[in-house]
Amino acid sequence: MLGRTLTLLYALVAYALFLATFVYAVGFVGGFLTPTRRDGLADGPTAAAVAIDLGLLALFAIQHSGMARPRFKRWLTRYVPQPAERATYVLLSSLALAALFAFWQPAGGVVWEVRGEAARAAVYALAAAGWLTVLATTFLIHHFDPFGLRQAWLYFRGTEYTPLAFATPWPYRLVRHPLYVGWLVAFWAAPTMTAAHLLFAAGTTAYILAAIRWEERDLMAGHPEYAAYRRRVPMLVPRLAGRPR
Repeated sequence: MLGRTLTLLYALVAYALFLATFVYAVGFVGGFLTPTRRDGLADGPTAAAVAIDLGLLALFAIQHSGMARPRFKRWLTRYVPQPAERATYVLLSSLALAALFAFWQPAGGVVWEVRGEAARAAVYALAAAGWLTVLATTFLIHHFDPFGLRQAWLYFRGTEYTPLAFATPWPYRLVRHPLYVGWLVAFWAAPTMTAAHLLFAAGTTAYILAAIRWEERDLMAGHPEYAAYRRRVPMLVPRLAGRPR
């Protein structure tokens, strides 16, 4: 019973760290209320700042996608109990993001700037919609399973874990990855786009497009019906005319 309790507490700590990181990310990307800066004048050579920022993005991408692969999960569960595997992934992803926030280097320069209070407010509203989309879509696919709490809770109760069935709630009938759509909107909706923000948005976009390919390969291996779903529903941009087939 002690092991089950410790596993549940471990998952709760990992989830709490994720929530703190998510809230911090909203401020960091939006450029407000965070002690570390995404934007501003470069503290040193611009090339050095860009190199550091790219390295931080690469570190997060390697951790986030590498640990999500089935082969790595099988290796990890040789050392981490199966009910704590997902919580460990969430914990390390949050730490990788925290490192990005802590060591990110401003690069100076403004690429574009939206003029007018109403126009700027509209862009901020669009960014807020992106963040809300990210959060809302996790609840549509059982919020607590991707973050490891469901696994730890079932283990605590002595109940065998069963994977979630393949399902397509409403947004998933418009696009296959509404969660990533939310991230992209949140990252690109900036009334003032600085060089550092552009680097961040472009880097995360490239990673998301690559991650979708790896993720869908795993989904087709785990869910035979995903191949038909993939043919039927667009990836990120909804169809503007006509009904889905």
